[in-house]
Amino acid sequence: MSLITALAVTGMPIAAEPASGAYLAARSAAVTGDYAAAARYYTQALARDPSNPEILENASFALLALGDIDRAAAVASKLIADGHGSQVAQMALIAQQAAKENYADVLGRILDDKGVGPLVDGLLRSWAQVGIGEVTTALSSFDAVGGERGLQGFALYHKALALSLVGDFEGADAIFMMPESGALRQTRRGAIAHIEVLSQLGRTADALETLSQSFGSDLDPKLQNMRKTLEQGEKLGFSQVANARDGMAEVFFTVASALRNEASEDYTLLYSRVAEYLNPKHIDAILLSAGLLEQLERYDLASATYKKVSRDDPAFHAAELGRAEALRRSGKPDTAIEVLESLAQTHGDLPLVHSSLGDALRQLERFEDAIVAYNAALERFDEEFSGQWFIYYARGISHERLGIWENAEADFRKALELNPEQPQVLNYLGYSLVEKQIKLDEALDMIERAVAARPDSGYIVDSLGWVLFRLGRYEEAVGHMERATELMPIDPIVNDHLGDVYWSVGRYLEAQFQWKRALSFVDYGDASQEADPDRIRRKLEVGLDQVLKEEGAPPLRLADEG
Repeated sequence: MSLITALAVTGMPIAAEPASGAYLAARSAAVTGDYAAAARYYTQALARDPSNPEILENASFALLALGDIDRAAAVASKLIADGHGSQVAQMALIAQQAAKENYADVLGRILDDKGVGPLVDGLLRSWAQVGIGEVTTALSSFDAVGGERGLQGFALYHKALALSLVGDFEGADAIFMMPESGALRQTRRGAIAHIEVLSQLGRTADALETLSQSFGSDLDPKLQNMRKTLEQGEKLGFSQVANARDGMAEVFFTVASALRNEASEDYTLLYSRVAEYLNPKHIDAILLSAGLLEQLERYDLASATYKKVSRDDPAFHAAELGRAEALRRSGKPDTAIEVLESLAQTHGDLPLVHSSLGDALRQLERFEDAIVAYNAALERFDEEFSGQWFIYYARGISHERLGIWENAEADFRKALELNPEQPQVLNYLGYSLVEKQIKLDEALDMIERAVAARPDSGYIVDSLGWVLFRLGRYEEAVGHMERATELMPIDPIVNDHLGDVYWSVGRYLEAQFQWKRALSFVDYGDASQEADPDRIRRKLEVGLDQVLKEEGAPPLRLADEG
């Protein structure tokens, strides 16, 4: 049974779409993920057509996506009362009752086939039974869910949480140690739950070992606090679920996490929003919702969701990093940097905070400031490890853009020392060497290795064609440059390069055509902004040979000309 199948429910047919202006505006807003506008317009449409099931269901969806569960439930109740089946509506109504801890009502809905879907219903039924005190029955219900093909991991995880909730940590540990539970131990929340169980059992050494095996030595603030508590000989509290309502929140979060690989972002968002609603302290659900909103390009909603994480929460830095990225992607880079600079003051011991600030500054071409941030990031590591390659690479780019080549080359080579075959670094260093016309044989070797690793990267294939051009191997360069333009057809740099290569082999008309294409793409969307339109126009006027002569550059020559 696939996850989608396990979630599916059958509803009654939806009526034909209405044609009102408010409805059409709502549909347009929903398509772009503007859930606030969609909810507003659907509400207006309902004023004219209050019993239309299409509008009722879509309004429920938009409100759920906003996280406004109570309003979604109000609309959903009308849809269900009118006799229409709807997974979205049932989700809103069950969430509302679960939030009220009305477990008998939740159980009744599921037993009456008014649930969300087989997987969710089975787990919710079990947690509802925990909520009304029927723990033994609940454990059997978890086992029944686990008997369905493909659902064993979900059931085992929730059964372990339920056992922990009622104080049976031995039983929970036995589940975590089962071979069938390997996948759940690999999730962050599963690993943390097992560590807390081990601590409750007084097995501090095992808890510390599990912490180390699961997360390594580079720990975030929450994990650092856990390790510190354990090392001080104190017990960790069991934090994953405090009651059956939290268990139900965990059901929706678990499903949302799994859905990320199978379903659309907007559908997955419904589950993470319900998890947030049922357990407002479920930080992982908040971060998941915000991340999904970013993927949907709803950056304002994402930023507002990230802000739900309080300053004193161990995950505050993760939320602020996400908020800064959402701000940057929404066209507010200066505000994003303000967020990161503030975070560097409150969480300055975290290398990731400084490296993220460096990335934001580098994207604004504030290279000197970026280098300062990257230096701060590197200074805060206790030991060297391969994951630091990107910081050296990014700092190398900043040095290169400032014209400090000696430092740039040292950074690139350090990045390769930490990650020897990293194609981005091989390409950037190789391309830079080509542009400086030094160490061309080494540059060619680097770029060939990068192409072998990333044969479908237009930038890297372009680099290979360009180094062959610089080496005077013009005929060899043609095929690679043509392939690069296939991969990146609107990039002005790549088209400009192909024009130069065509000119070098005597294909002058084709060269002029490519230079004209390059000019047309200089200001196109997200295309590279490093093309030199004045130089391209001059090539169109007098040809590449004359431009090279005017620049005092060596003339074109074949590799075997010496």
